[in-house]
Amino acid sequence: MKDLWQYLKEASKPIVLYGMGNGAEKILDILENMNIQVSGIFASDGFVKPKVFRGFTLESYSDIKKRLGSMIVLVAFGSARSEVLQNIKRISLEQELYVPEVAVYGGGLFNLEYANENKERLEKIYNLLADDLSRKTFSNLVYYKISGNPEYLYSCEVSPDEAYSSFLELSGNETFVDLGAYNGDTVLDFINRVNSQYSKIYALEPDKKSFNKLLKNTEDIANIEHINACVSDFVGKTSFSMKGGRNSSIGEGTPTDCTTVDAILCGNKATLIKYDVEGEEIAAIRGSKNTIVNYKPKLQIAAYHRTEDIFAIPEEILSFKCDYKIYLRHNPYLPAWDTSYFFI
Repeated sequence: MKDLWQYLKEASKPIVLYGMGNGAEKILDILENMNIQVSGIFASDGFVKPKVFRGFTLESYSDIKKRLGSMIVLVAFGSARSEVLQNIKRISLEQELYVPEVAVYGGGLFNLEYANENKERLEKIYNLLADDLSRKTFSNLVYYKISGNPEYLYSCEVSPDEAYSSFLELSGNETFVDLGAYNGDTVLDFINRVNSQYSKIYALEPDKKSFNKLLKNTEDIANIEHINACVSDFVGKTSFSMKGGRNSSIGEGTPTDCTTVDAILCGNKATLIKYDVEGEEIAAIRGSKNTIVNYKPKLQIAAYHRTEDIFAIPEEILSFKCDYKIYLRHNPYLPAWDTSYFFI
C-alpha cells in the first residue's frame, strides 16, 4: 500500500493544489512540515478571480496545465455536487490526482504508520461489522485514507436510500433525536420517510443562523422540540464558533448552552438518534449513555470528523452496549465525508 505523503516526498512531478480554503491550509501545512514543494494552486476554469492564497496566485486549470504540463493534483476541498465530482474525475483522466485525507477537527494524520500503530483496533472493528458492504467500505476507507486514491471511495459509495432499504427500518411511532439538525434538512427527510407518522422529534442545532433556518423550515411540523444548544457529555455552558455551516464547532467563540441527550430526554425513550456534531460525536455518545443502555435506539453517527473516528466511535458504543449490529456506509462525497456508522 502506497503512503501518499511518503510518495509526495519522493515525487519528481510538480505538485499543485486544486482549491483553497480550510482544507488547503491544512494540506499546505503538512506539505511544508515535510519540506514538500508546491508549484501552484488552481481553480476550475471559469471560477478564477484575482486572488493570492498563501503566497500563490490562483490560476485556472487550463493555465496551470500550460505552465506545468504533467503534474500531481491534490484536491483540497470537499464536495458532493455531481458536477464537481465529474470535473474531478475528468481532471484525473489527464493528471495524477489524489484527495488527501486530513482531519476536519483535531489532529493526527491517517497515514501508513498510523494504520500500523492501530492495526489491532482496526481489525477488531472490521471483524464486528454486520455485512459484506460494511466490511468493504471499511477496508476501502482505510486504503483511501492512506493512499489518497479516490477510486477506493468510488467503488464503495451508495446512495443515502440504501441504508433504509437494507437495514434501517423506520416505523410510524419513532422518537427522533436529530443532533446537528442544521437547517432542518434531515428533519424533513425523516418526516418524508415515515410519511409524517411519528411520535416526536427533538431537533438540536447550536449555530444561531442555522437554528433560525431550522425554525423557519420546520415551523409547520407537529410534535417537534427545537433546541438551540451544543451537545456533549455535560450540561452547562461552552464556547462555540458560529460560522453558519460546517466550520461551526465547539471551541473558541460565543458562550453557548450545552446539553446532553440524556438531559434532553429526561429518562424518556428515543428510537432513533442521529449524531452529526462536527467532531463532538464521542462526547455526545457519552452524554447519551443512559438512553442507549435503557432503550437501545437506532443510531446514525457521522464517522469522518476526527482521524480516530473509524475505530473510536464503535469502541465507545460497544463499551456500554454490546448487542448492536454495526453497519458502515459511504455516500458520494470527496473526501470521505458523508460516511456514517449505523448501530441497529
